Amino acid sequence: MRGAILLGILVMLAVTIVPTLRSLVQQRGDAAAMADKVAAQRQTVQQLQHEAALWKDPAYIEVQARERLKFVRVGDRAYTVIDGDSGATSAPAAPRPVVAAPMANAASPWYGKVWQSIQIADRPTAGVTRTK
Repeated sequence: MRGAILLGILVMLAVTIVPTLRSLVQQRGDAAAMADKVAAQRQTVQQLQHEAALWKDPAYIEVQARERLKFVRVGDRAYTVIDGDSGATSAPAAPRPVVAAPMANAASPWYGKVWQSIQIADRPTAGVTRTK
């Protein structure tokens, strides 16, 4: 009988203590995750503050304008290479479409020419040479 009472008391203690311990472990895990998140956010804030300090420097702004916006100073020459990798060894390019749509009737009024150009542009194969 004493053993059963002792066992009942131990079960009651376990039922009472286990959920409390489980929530304690979960809260510690959540606190550690939040501490990691705070550290990551502090690092992000530090990087953003560094970037904001860079943007206060007129020389940095000038470099960014030259690189991003292709700005140049008066008297400078700017060169932009378009399709610079065309000489690289790659697969032969598909033949480019010939864009030579038929001319609109010269005797038509302006709105007739506009309508004809819309009709030509609406055809996806307009001006494309077919190779067989």
